[in-house]
Amino acid sequence: MDNKQFGKKLEKRTREFAVRIIRLSTELPNTPEARTIRNQITKSGTSIGANYREANRARSKPDFKNKIAICESEASETQYWLEVIKETDWLAWEHLRPEHDECSELIAIFTSIGRK
Repeated sequence: MDNKQFGKKLEKRTREFAVRIIRLSTELPNTPEARTIRNQITKSGTSIGANYREANRARSKPDFKNKIAICESEASETQYWLEVIKETDWLAWEHLRPEHDECSELIAIFTSIGRK
């Protein structure tokens, strides 16, 4: 797979992840605390793909690397919010695990891309 194909595939993967995070966030309780977390996880979870798309259209190599670093940071933040949701027992871990695992994979991918 060449870089262009990889980029398109990762754009799709991060977009699908954003949709899953949005859907997951709607399952949180309707309390002030949960609404705060819903807002946070929705922002970080959807930002990953948006920033990756921007990275693929970067004006320079430093701009690309900066946007990739943002993707990595947003994936890490999303993973943090998933862990908070788990620890509050708002959703079962079995329900959160696929997104948590996907965050781990995305962090590894963006870390690897950022080192190149």
